[in-house]
Amino acid sequence: MMTNEQQEREWQQFLENVAAESRLIRAIFSQPRRKDGQTPRKTVVRPVRLKSGLHYQFERFFESKAFHENVPPDQAGAKLRETMALYRQALVKTPEADVQLLANKKGAVTMLTHAPTAQGQPAAEDHNRAKSYILPEGEPAAFFVRLGVMTPEGRVVKAKYDKFRQINRFLEMVADVLPALPRNKTLTVVDFGCGKSYLTFALYHLLAIKERLSVRIIGLDLKKDVIEECSRLASELGYEGLTFAVGDIAEYAGVTEADMVVTLHACDTATDAALVKAISWNASVILSVPCCQHELFRQIAQPVLKPLLKHGILKERFTALVTDAIRAQLLEMAGYRTQVLEFIDMEHTPKNLLIRAVKGGRADEAQLRREYESFRDFLSVHPYMEKEIRRI
Repeated sequence: MMTNEQQEREWQQFLENVAAESRLIRAIFSQPRRKDGQTPRKTVVRPVRLKSGLHYQFERFFESKAFHENVPPDQAGAKLRETMALYRQALVKTPEADVQLLANKKGAVTMLTHAPTAQGQPAAEDHNRAKSYILPEGEPAAFFVRLGVMTPEGRVVKAKYDKFRQINRFLEMVADVLPALPRNKTLTVVDFGCGKSYLTFALYHLLAIKERLSVRIIGLDLKKDVIEECSRLASELGYEGLTFAVGDIAEYAGVTEADMVVTLHACDTATDAALVKAISWNASVILSVPCCQHELFRQIAQPVLKPLLKHGILKERFTALVTDAIRAQLLEMAGYRTQVLEFIDMEHTPKNLLIRAVKGGRADEAQLRREYESFRDFLSVHPYMEKEIRRI
């Protein structure tokens, strides 16, 4: 059993290491030890890339305001220790684990390590989930107010709370991969099938306003009236880096490269077309929530699976999983580290899957290809996405 001195050194060294080794994804400090009005009610720390390189942004929340401080890596460890001295608990998320720091009444800190949460969620011990919201209640965001999600005072409209929660869930997934985006340039982001653009506006707010990055975001949809309304709102909000256009995913040629591609609920092979576009643009980050998936339903055939495939509803569900597994494998073969995560659908239907891909994978391309071809051939399918990738 460790002594108090050893415990103290352990958590302090942990904070030093995660900052120095660039392993910090996000840290949330909460429950101030003193309620003197001088201590922020919460502090959130996340990595940001500025023109001068990697920094850690300390975002301190008071009752009605938030203050930001960007700290270089060589000073971040000490700043994290100083911050912990102000709070009773902290949740530190790293790629390897979620680490919880708990201070007792005497100030002694205990460190608990948990398996990393698969979707960037706070660990189960952090019961007050609102504390982890990237866009928290009580801090009015202009686009939230204009879209009717928040009141001008920052209170979430009761009927819109599910949407508020879902938008924050999406932003958590984005925040986890921000370090993968390039810096020292204007980021180009393309949102295929943006619809009413709740998430598009939220993405702009996160990147351009909270992270203070230079961005160019393009929302694309087939509905002219929706695009006109989104364009008007972006203009009224003064979001100069956010534009909208009417267009089809497969035919879109408005850019020749992109740093992030988002595609939500593009039907059937439209999702595949968007993924192929993202690969051709060498996008650093891809976020995709597929919609209806019909292509492989008409193709899939395997006698061994007859007890499953003879039932239409089971075949439909199985085919959807097969389709997303193929997409994920093809992305890995194209050089992406790929995760398939659970995502709460924006239309309040059952939870969907989100495919999140970050450039920089392909550890063993030959092995990935053998796995893919065996899987594909076993099910007798000929995916559209594979054929389109060959044309790049």
